Amino acid sequence: MTATNSKTTSLSERARAGQNAPPYLAGLNEAQTQAVLTTDGPVLVLAGAGTGKTRVLTTRIAHILATGKARPNEILAVTFTNKATKEMKTRIGQMVGGTVEGMPWLGTFHAIGVKVLRRHAELAGLKSNFTILDTDDTLRLLKQLIKAENIDEKRWPPRQLATLIDGWKNQGLPPEKVPNGEGFAFAQGKGQELYAAYQARLKDLNAVDFGDLLLEMNKLFQNHPDVLQQYHRYFKYILVDEYQDTNVAQYLWLRLIAQGTGNICCVGDDDQAIYGWRGAQVDNILRFEQDFKGASVIRLERNYRSTGHILGAASGLIDHNQDRLGKTLHTEDGLGEHVTLRSLWDDAEEARTIGDEIESLQTKSHSLNEIAILVRASFQMRAFEDRFVTLGLPYRVIGGPRFYERLEIKDACAYFDVALNPANDLKFERIINTPKRGLATATLETLHTHAKTRQLSLFEAAMEIVETQELRPKPRGSLRQLIEQFAGWRQDIKTIPHTELAERILDESGYTQMWQKDKSPQSHTRLENLKELIRYMGEFENLAGFMEHVSLVMDADANSDGDRVNLMTLHAAKGLEFDTVFLPGWEEGLFPHQRSLDEEGRAGLEEERRLGYVGITRAKKQAHISFTQNRRIHGSWSSPLPSRFIDELPENHIEVIDQQSSYGGYITSRFDNMAQNHQRTIKSATKPKIIDAEVISSSPAETSDFAIGERVFHQKFGYGSIQDINGDKITIAFEKAGTKKVIASFLERH
Repeated sequence: MTATNSKTTSLSERARAGQNAPPYLAGLNEAQTQAVLTTDGPVLVLAGAGTGKTRVLTTRIAHILATGKARPNEILAVTFTNKATKEMKTRIGQMVGGTVEGMPWLGTFHAIGVKVLRRHAELAGLKSNFTILDTDDTLRLLKQLIKAENIDEKRWPPRQLATLIDGWKNQGLPPEKVPNGEGFAFAQGKGQELYAAYQARLKDLNAVDFGDLLLEMNKLFQNHPDVLQQYHRYFKYILVDEYQDTNVAQYLWLRLIAQGTGNICCVGDDDQAIYGWRGAQVDNILRFEQDFKGASVIRLERNYRSTGHILGAASGLIDHNQDRLGKTLHTEDGLGEHVTLRSLWDDAEEARTIGDEIESLQTKSHSLNEIAILVRASFQMRAFEDRFVTLGLPYRVIGGPRFYERLEIKDACAYFDVALNPANDLKFERIINTPKRGLATATLETLHTHAKTRQLSLFEAAMEIVETQELRPKPRGSLRQLIEQFAGWRQDIKTIPHTELAERILDESGYTQMWQKDKSPQSHTRLENLKELIRYMGEFENLAGFMEHVSLVMDADANSDGDRVNLMTLHAAKGLEFDTVFLPGWEEGLFPHQRSLDEEGRAGLEEERRLGYVGITRAKKQAHISFTQNRRIHGSWSSPLPSRFIDELPENHIEVIDQQSSYGGYITSRFDNMAQNHQRTIKSATKPKIIDAEVISSSPAETSDFAIGERVFHQKFGYGSIQDINGDKITIAFEKAGTKKVIASFLERH
């Protein structure tokens, strides 16, 4: 045993015995204490959900400072958010006093990058007072470059190029190192050339964007070894939080910096790596022991957040991933309540059921602030928001705006509003140049002046002004086309279904195409939200009725203060915790999301599974999983399969609510056996209240003309024989998919 290990053991034993141990070690468990005291050499702290990683990280810094192993300015501590930086400074300050004020190298990757670049700006081709461009500035600059190359901006939008460039910078790729194939991803081979022009223009402007803060720092260290050696001498200890979320550029920078000292400690959880879509590489943490030979791996597995059943369900799920280092969470606080699983008829019943559950909890004095609904896709929020408004349940959306406050929804509703009421100046002004029609500020000013002079609405002013020569030919033509489109849509309001009209408005205006061409990570979500908006409109008699509903929802109190249910995506939930968590929509294609499976294959599936693990482990006392048997997509009903993740949940930690599930063969038989094996009673809920035909669609249900015993074909489930008929709901024994209940309109005779 080395002297260091001997000292560590001694301190650890003293801490457990409470004998002359430093006060900051009090209350740490054995693994946490080991992670704090193992200061020499490379260390990977695998910190499972709720195991106290922040406490370990801050206590480790406090220990290094208290024992004189390094001065404050000799410690490099990297976080991912300003919030985490502030929290660490506060905690360290409480442990060792004001010493933390002297830690200049505690901050985010980008904050440290700014500090380094300002010190060595000239070596990076900059001046020390360089500007950091925001997103709008970046898009404006790229637009200028695209225009200078005579590239069609509508076909190749600046936002798409910005996303490509940001991705290259996250991979640590300057223009000259971008692979030829990737360079051809924009404007038929001009992506790499435009990237180079963009970087040159940034230097002319003495500016950088956020991606440059790491890219330029890496280039600085690679091209100037003497500068890198300075920082090697500066830092005796390096600590990195959330290591599983690092991208390639961050990883390369850490490898360069860590060459100067072997004392690097990375804290993270490979099972919570859920940001691959924005460049994070889970492989960085998986290969830590290869990158840093002789590394110590310390697992924090005692969870201080969740009950035993919640941890058991989460651990059983994540065990199905192959690419993981492995750990098993446990708690000393008892098993608690089982994780519940419920099968529901459709998303409307799902929202009603969860709303009723929350009201029931509220009557038992359960704080709404301690309740969260975690969805896989933001369009799922709409059903819950509408239900909460109906019930008068206060809620907040975390990590984004409420459904009807989202940019794409407000834009779409503005189009619908103007079609109903051309005098709505605010809505007309909102969409007059969205998507881009060449109607710039000067055109709007002309319209406002004419409207004020003639005491007209902006729309009426536009109708008059397109007949004059006050506008240049191009904007005049664009404005005339828009006015004619609105005139046509207005005529169709009483003649075609309002959902069809809404789709036409979004398509013919170019709004849908605008987001289809947009290559940013948010574009797919925006299109999903628009589809959900159109789908939900079908539940109203006409467009005016729907817009009145939207107005009432928007009028609901948007204040996020007070006691409110928390509604967010699974991605936004990381790092948070709640007493009770609802996890709706566990269906194939939605969760795991089909897009992840199509684009990333097994890697995408494993990240989706990690997302499920994160969702379950947000719960402290209760976790409720649900899936629907029917979901309306693009205006048509589908019968999704339950998520494969449901079949991966350990039986002894799950309790099925409503064993009368219409998915009988898939769910009930498995969990009936589970109930018998563990000799416990599964709660038998009443049959779903909305099995009645009127809730399936806005039109009356039709009586099926199929016959029991008849052989039929279903697009998703294949061939089968009819077992039971109840109106238009048919129970079928499928040859490969088991017994399922489906809607008659989905069947074909064979």
